[in-house]
Amino acid sequence: MRIIIDGDATPREVRKICEQESKKRKIKLVLVCSFDHEISEEYEIIKVSKGNDAADYKIVEIFEKGDLLITQDYGLASLILNKSTAVINPSGYLYTKKNIDNLLHTRYIGQKIRKGGGKTKGPSKRKKEDDEVFKNTLRKILDDNDI
Repeated sequence: MRIIIDGDATPREVRKICEQESKKRKIKLVLVCSFDHEISEEYEIIKVSKGNDAADYKIVEIFEKGDLLITQDYGLASLILNKSTAVINPSGYLYTKKNIDNLLHTRYIGQKIRKGGGKTKGPSKRKKEDDEVFKNTLRKILDDNDI
């Protein structure tokens, strides 16, 4: 098992939590991001071109059955869900086979509204509590899998 992070939209605090847990449990940590990001850490970093969804395509390419993914991207989550141990949003929300269709549908409706000139509400500002929720979710997944 590896923890793979979609680095183009994952906050630094979440990356640090993943780094701490991966070191403690001796799990490989991989971050995939575009060349736009200046990230220098102790774990593996895979840099890709800054084209649309380049990091997502790379994640799909390298992802192996049983890996764990950290991403905010519903589309990427839906592609990976069947072969992952878990897919976690940086806020600690767990993507599942039961909720992914609804999330994708909600995203589609929002895109239609925006294409029609309307406005939709963006994500709420990240709070310190989000880090704790994420940490607890990650630990529960790792503990449940005896890692």
